[in-house]
Amino acid sequence: MNASGRKDMKSVKVSEEINMTKLKYQRETETLLGRLHLQDKLQRKLSPADFLKVGPPVKQDNEVSEKDVAYTFLQRLMMLDYRARYIPVRQDSPEVSNSTLVREVFTEGTDDDDFDAFCSTNSVFDQSNLRTHVHPMDVQMAVFHCSDSFFKQNMITKLSQCQYALPLLVPDPVTMDIECPLWTFRQIRKTWKMSEMKDDSNVVTMKSMSICKAETPMVSFLRLGSPSLSKSQLMNTLINDRHNTFFHRNCPGSTKSRHLMDGVAEIAWYCPAGKPNDAFTDCIAFCNLHGDALSFEKQREILTDKSSVNVVLVPTLEKNDKSSAVISALYKCEKPLICLFADSDGGAVEMRKGKYKMGLNNRSQSEVSEELRETIGKILSVSHSFFQLESMNKVCGIKVDEEDTVCQKGKSAAMKIVGLLQGIEVSKIKDTYLPCQGQLWKEWSKIHKELYRLKGNIEDDKVQKEQKLMEKRQEQVNVSCSEPMKMFIESLSTLSGKEKDYFLKWTQILIDALSTDDLSSILQTYDTKWAEVLALKKRHDKTELLKTKQTELNKISIKLQSATFGLEHIFREMGQIYEAHESLQKPTKSGPTDWSKYPELAAELMISGHPMELMDGDAGHVPLTWISGLLEEVIKKLGDKRVFVLSVLGIQSSGKSTMLNAMFGLQFAVSAGRCTKGAFMQLVEVSKEMKKDFKFDYVLVVDTEGLRALELEGNATLHHDNELATFVVGLGNMTLINIFGENPAEMQDVLQIVVQAFMRMKKIKLSPSCVFVHQNVTDIGAAEKNMDGKRRLQEKLDDMAKLAAKEEGCDAEFFSDVIAFDVQKDVKYFAQLWEGSPPMAPPNPGYSESVQELKTIILSKAEDCAGITLSQFRSKIQDLWKALMNEQFVFSFKNTLEIAVYRKLEVEYGNWTWKLRSNMLDIENELHTEIQNRKRETVELTYLQQKVNTTYEEIKKEITKYFDDDRDKDMLVQWRGRFEDKIKEFRDELVKGVKRKLDEVIQQKKACKKLDNKKTEFENNLLQKSKELAHKLKDKAKNEQELEKQFNSVWSDLVTQLTADTKPIEDINYDEDQSTVLQNLGFEWSLVNECKMSGKYKTMSHAGDLGHYVSLTTKIKNFFMGPFQDEEQPLIKTLIDDVEKQTINKMKQRPVASTGYSLTYLQEAANTVKQKVTEFESKKKYALKKEFTVDLSLYIFHRAWTWLSKYHKEFKVNNDAHSYVDSKKMQYYRVFLNFCKGSSSAVVLGELICDKLKSAVLEAVSNKVAKDLTDTMKSSYPAFNGNRSDLEKQMLKSLAKKGDFNSFITYIQKPRNQTETYIREEVQKYISTKEGKETGMKILRKNLDDIKNLVSIDLYDATEKVKTGGGDADMWMEEFSSLVQAKLTFNTICCKNFSDLNSFDFLKEEIENGLESIVKELRSLSLDEMDKSRKTPDQILIDQLCNCCWVKCPFCAAVCTNTLKDHSPDKHKVTFHRPSGITGFHCKGTKNLVINFCTTSVASDNSFIPSHSGVSIPYKEYHKGGEKYSSWEITPDESKLAYWKWFVCKFQKELEAHYNMKFQGRGEIPSAWKNHTEQEAVDSLDKL
Repeated sequence: MNASGRKDMKSVKVSEEINMTKLKYQRETETLLGRLHLQDKLQRKLSPADFLKVGPPVKQDNEVSEKDVAYTFLQRLMMLDYRARYIPVRQDSPEVSNSTLVREVFTEGTDDDDFDAFCSTNSVFDQSNLRTHVHPMDVQMAVFHCSDSFFKQNMITKLSQCQYALPLLVPDPVTMDIECPLWTFRQIRKTWKMSEMKDDSNVVTMKSMSICKAETPMVSFLRLGSPSLSKSQLMNTLINDRHNTFFHRNCPGSTKSRHLMDGVAEIAWYCPAGKPNDAFTDCIAFCNLHGDALSFEKQREILTDKSSVNVVLVPTLEKNDKSSAVISALYKCEKPLICLFADSDGGAVEMRKGKYKMGLNNRSQSEVSEELRETIGKILSVSHSFFQLESMNKVCGIKVDEEDTVCQKGKSAAMKIVGLLQGIEVSKIKDTYLPCQGQLWKEWSKIHKELYRLKGNIEDDKVQKEQKLMEKRQEQVNVSCSEPMKMFIESLSTLSGKEKDYFLKWTQILIDALSTDDLSSILQTYDTKWAEVLALKKRHDKTELLKTKQTELNKISIKLQSATFGLEHIFREMGQIYEAHESLQKPTKSGPTDWSKYPELAAELMISGHPMELMDGDAGHVPLTWISGLLEEVIKKLGDKRVFVLSVLGIQSSGKSTMLNAMFGLQFAVSAGRCTKGAFMQLVEVSKEMKKDFKFDYVLVVDTEGLRALELEGNATLHHDNELATFVVGLGNMTLINIFGENPAEMQDVLQIVVQAFMRMKKIKLSPSCVFVHQNVTDIGAAEKNMDGKRRLQEKLDDMAKLAAKEEGCDAEFFSDVIAFDVQKDVKYFAQLWEGSPPMAPPNPGYSESVQELKTIILSKAEDCAGITLSQFRSKIQDLWKALMNEQFVFSFKNTLEIAVYRKLEVEYGNWTWKLRSNMLDIENELHTEIQNRKRETVELTYLQQKVNTTYEEIKKEITKYFDDDRDKDMLVQWRGRFEDKIKEFRDELVKGVKRKLDEVIQQKKACKKLDNKKTEFENNLLQKSKELAHKLKDKAKNEQELEKQFNSVWSDLVTQLTADTKPIEDINYDEDQSTVLQNLGFEWSLVNECKMSGKYKTMSHAGDLGHYVSLTTKIKNFFMGPFQDEEQPLIKTLIDDVEKQTINKMKQRPVASTGYSLTYLQEAANTVKQKVTEFESKKKYALKKEFTVDLSLYIFHRAWTWLSKYHKEFKVNNDAHSYVDSKKMQYYRVFLNFCKGSSSAVVLGELICDKLKSAVLEAVSNKVAKDLTDTMKSSYPAFNGNRSDLEKQMLKSLAKKGDFNSFITYIQKPRNQTETYIREEVQKYISTKEGKETGMKILRKNLDDIKNLVSIDLYDATEKVKTGGGDADMWMEEFSSLVQAKLTFNTICCKNFSDLNSFDFLKEEIENGLESIVKELRSLSLDEMDKSRKTPDQILIDQLCNCCWVKCPFCAAVCTNTLKDHSPDKHKVTFHRPSGITGFHCKGTKNLVINFCTTSVASDNSFIPSHSGVSIPYKEYHKGGEKYSSWEITPDESKLAYWKWFVCKFQKELEAHYNMKFQGRGEIPSAWKNHTEQEAVDSLDKL
């Protein structure tokens, strides 16, 4: 075989060996991943989303099963627990053992034999322990290989924070290719202080930068062969001798066999602290190649090429071995070399320049370490090469992860944007390319806040400010969408999921790179200056020097703020572009300028775990429109999920963000020298295994900018801190209060702010829980010290509670009076974050334990909380921020959520009360029929309660179900007891009301018993006479005229005879009676007549000007200073209302229906009027003209007429014999004709029965139709099927459509009267519509058919019973009456004139035919003709809907819209207030009507004078004006309702004429109001 053949054979053999090695390696990798339960993760990688979840707390000390080791490692690493590498493993498999149990092996033999066996190395050893647990670094690398690039990045960032070495070169476990995971380093920043000698002094310079950009010397460590000394352990002594930066063979958990670490090169950086004891004076990279460098040629070449110093560790050196060839090559190259000989003695020797050798044998590690450190320091003190991580991109033969196509695509998009920004100062970048969020947004915010501080002519001032706001928005629109913003939006819209993630990360990385240099120098200056200020403060120096230094510090702070630039600023710009376009209703365009899509883009990011800005810390404002749009999109994508809101408060730089990131794996910014500015929110999903324990789906974390310790003046004002604290405390279901360090003064500032925020929450009925986190406590193990700390904290909180109570004007002795708080359970002490001194200190393991314990506390408290829905959270943001805009937060807070839930409850309450009322109407109808049929003479309350009890019990169950099962049950619980009581009260009132009505009916029935008895006698006589007369005139039966003539002559004699001993009841002569009563009181007839003729009295209750009724004598005129109307007009109106209410109520108690009308009723009313007017005058310095008393009396008479005439008519119908007999004439004429024609008794009796049935059926059907029609309208008609507010809106819409000024005035002055009128009009309108007619006719026909069927059954039963029992006509009549009277009012007919009746089947047939005719006739009636019901639908609806609160706003007279009549302790509220001038409210001493909305006034600096006192009160403190004012809750709402503005403009002249005043001066109508159309006015009502 020739040489080339042998060569080919050899290469094939080598190739086969390599493949065999690869296969073996892959099999071992699969086995390892299988043991760790990661076998499926090589393909389906772990991602950040897998860990951005609220999972169960991580076990700290317990051993874990091998299959759980990888996940436990990750969880603990994410919490910054560097012990994640050292997790004790519980051996589940018998083949894998690390048991401490020692196998016993006893040998038999002599002591010498025994000892020989003991000393023999070939003797028996325990072989069961040879397969060991997985090497800790194999766990780390297995997880690394099974993670996607983003999770790798998170993992490496956390390893860096734990001060561990990071993988720089990694062999792929499948392909064996070498990869440099450069991407994973991109989030890491290092900060150090470099020391150098300048002019004989040591100068310290701080540096802070991305580690990828840092140019540092690099020292590479390699080992050749297998020396006994640990290279990694030696490296640790150089970097940090108290921490295992590099894992080595002597670390806990280490095993001989490791699989994934050989060939891995790890890198770590030494960062000096600028102190004399630093190991090195500058930052140095240390690189460690694991395994024998002889086996990893490629890695060895890369490291030796890139390093500044190569350190090689060999056991010994022989000239011809492989090691000598490698060292020879290194010796010959220019790079400095340090060769460490494990088996040789002796210190370091420089063989030639830059080439050192050092023996390690018989030397202590500290000695070697110190010598090595000095040698490296010496080498690096002269010129040397530098290493930069980014240079790994250019190394041949390796794969760099950033070369991945998806990563490159994201980077390319980011670079295009950042390319536009390069070369420009960071502060100018924001001004140039993000103009919407800068000065324009700050100016908009300032003007917007001024809307809550209005002065002077406030409505005009408000209009001007609103116009300015629109102008600012227009300016924002004009400058929006700069080129970088367009590119950013386009990339966000078009890139795929991973590409988008890379794009955002790259954008942040590249932006950070822009601002790093500026930030570093500014931060260093800031630190120096702050130290100077603190030193002066400690000396209690109050000189000018302190003020100067503080001013300088302030300027640096402003500079720092402008030099801060990150992704959050780009999102902030998106928000402002959206807000500007949305507020101006700009049309949308496709592409990156389609502003309407911005919330959707942001929502996707928020769902994927990005924090979103909630409050802009620079402008100090919440962009409500943007936040609302963003959350709306989140709801669209996720559904309206329930969230537990966790708010976090604490001093700036107190470690809040670090704590949250460690606890939940969040991404709040803690790097780049920036502190979180503003408030940010982030969604964290609750993991599947935890969901079963909680009532919510997500935790929503709100992290804050941080309260400032008050070193700074100006920017860091207490007001700003109060605002921020109140806002986040109000949002949270729980608030974490983070206190840093043990400085009591600093703590006091925070506590004062926090306690005041909690005090405010209590006053507005929000009750978040709280936990205090005390970070950076030096000795958290000392129980006594902790107890003392808690005691001091409790004392401080109690002191603060007293202070805050004083500030907020309420009582509180202890903090626990403000919020549920247990100092033993709700205070958590945290260890210091760093174990040692930064920058080289690792995190303290106690810190991660504290994080775990805190997480457990939070989750245990959260278990009892249902959280709130995202939509409720959105409303809460709006409510809290709008209230915070006002100085009087507590009185300005309007809980929209609570209002919405309460309104829904009101609708349910309306449904429950309607069911009771509807059932009671049925009971009332049934008992009314019994009373009319003389089947019942008493009605007991207990009987009525029993009758209604079934429905009442059903409603109680519905109430229980509603309060127990509704999604808002946690909020509803506050009203549960009250509404349960109200339903009982309603039932009791309803029962008493029905009893009262039925008692009146019984009284009426008793009063007309005499007439009822006579009626039977009359009817018998009439029947007898008709029969006799018919018998006489039988031969003239065909001459109907003659018969009628004869009947009429006999009838008049008969009526005279029958009514001889009864006196007819007179009709009321109301006009004459009024005059008589008033003349008897001493008023001249001419005055009374004049008042009547003028008709002014009819509208006096809502007259605008009552001045003409006042009589001012000369003496009195001199006493009054200024026009009379100012003080007295409202008081006279109140007099009219009070007198009307008292007299009408008294009159309604009179038994008119039982005893009839009497003149004394008018006399009583007129006497009351005169008495009340005299009393009123006695307290005044003026008199009222006689004309006033006459008009007021006539007004009362006018109001009473409808009621008096109705019941007197009813009395006359029931008690006047003359009227009764007259009404029967036609009926008996028909009977007479029938007898004349020879009709049988069955025909005549049948007709008489049908006559009675007709009126009875009409009455019964009318009652049923009225109730059923009301039922239909109540459930489906928009005005009637909601709550009181809904009725109000519908009524206002109707008034606008009608456009009648008088109706408006009635609504303003007499809202209940107008509401009743509206209900009547709407009912009439409904039954006039096609739908209403059809519904009404359907109800009518159904009820007619039901009654007809029931009567037919009664006919059949009565007839069958008589036929079976052989009874006569009397028996049939008695039986039929008894049956039919259960359903209808039916008076029995005496049958002595029908004794010849023998065919009851024929009678039955006659009645059935007559009944069919009745039904047919009644079917054709219109709903208007169904007037026989005792209660019409409109009256039933008035009773149902007007049984509510009618208290008026003391400023604008808008009526409280609470559905409950007495809703104490809830204050009066109204959905929409209005300009006070429409009620005649005007400026004191002028005729200028007030144009201000009270909702604007309460946010202004104006004042008012209550009618009962002359003391001026600021509108902001209106509740101090007395009960009339304090019983109202008037929250500022910017008065955006167009309705009343339109009304004032439309009816300006009419209002001015009505009140005899003008809209002028400070009451001049703003011109902007005149632009509102009627349609806009009506539409504005729907926005409430």
